[in-house]
Amino acid sequence: MRNAWAGGVRGRLAAGIGAAVLGGALTACSGSDGPETAAPPNAAAPGGGADRPSAPATHPFTGGRAGVNNPVLAVKIENTQMALPQTGVGSADIVYVEQVEGGETRLMAVYSSKLPARVGPVRSARISDLHLLPQFGRPAFAFSGVQSKMKKYIKQAPVYDISQDNGGRAYFRYGPKPIPYNLYANPRTLLKQAPKAEGPRDIGFRFGPAPEGGKPTATFTARWPSTRMSFTWSAKQKRWLSAHNGRTNTAAEGGVLGGRTVVVQYAETTRSQFHDFLGNYTPLIKTTGTGRAVVLRDGKAYDTTWSRPSEDKGTTFTTAGGEPMTFAPGQVWMVLVNNGSPRIP
Repeated sequence: MRNAWAGGVRGRLAAGIGAAVLGGALTACSGSDGPETAAPPNAAAPGGGADRPSAPATHPFTGGRAGVNNPVLAVKIENTQMALPQTGVGSADIVYVEQVEGGETRLMAVYSSKLPARVGPVRSARISDLHLLPQFGRPAFAFSGVQSKMKKYIKQAPVYDISQDNGGRAYFRYGPKPIPYNLYANPRTLLKQAPKAEGPRDIGFRFGPAPEGGKPTATFTARWPSTRMSFTWSAKQKRWLSAHNGRTNTAAEGGVLGGRTVVVQYAETTRSQFHDFLGNYTPLIKTTGTGRAVVLRDGKAYDTTWSRPSEDKGTTFTTAGGEPMTFAPGQVWMVLVNNGSPRIP
């Protein structure tokens, strides 16, 4: 599978998405149409079956020991006020926060070590997802749909498309929220639609004791044009508790959403060739190359540098002293913001 990806799908993705999106989309105007160790973990080999090499000692997404053989599932989840409280986010290994149209945000929750009973509200995919997902090999990708102009890019991407169109009874309407904020999915049923979804691999994260330095930090706020998310350190829970526009981000299952590690990654964010039905442009987040990031762990903020050489590779984080930035074992939030945002105050 990996050789086929390297020689085939990756080439088509680079030619199709790379040229058409990172080339044309970066210059598109608003008039366009469209819608537990610091040492590297052993990377899990792609795919499943008897010929798969032994699993890594710890999960490369969490630094824990659970679910090291489990397939990878990525799910798009609404992140506006109408969607709250969300379901199943607390079970994710990684939670990406991405800017979408109108300066709002949407989540992409990545599951492998464990699965919740239900996840949602499930919403549509965006072009930036297809630039993030190749690092996971060929995962299962769940979403409610995409605009017609983007369908060819979904077909070219190295993912198993288990959208609402393909997921069958895995999707269902639930609860009092109006459409489109009441679409949920059963992750186990979703994965039955993608039996060959690949297992976890090294995506650049390193877990272990906190490095030297760091600035004691009680709260850090990430901002987008129309919304903000804050992360406040809880010494009692040993994790960062999130708030959405000043309101505690409570999970539908109870408790407050948040991670052991929060990475605020500053990345170039510009207009893609896509728009929503209101004419708002779809942001394109460039997650390859290098840039700066603030890593929050253990009540401290660390200024770091991120690096991702290509879309089929993961992202590494380096301290100001040139050492690998280690994460606290557990859930990681990857918060993607425009690189024009200020440094640690």
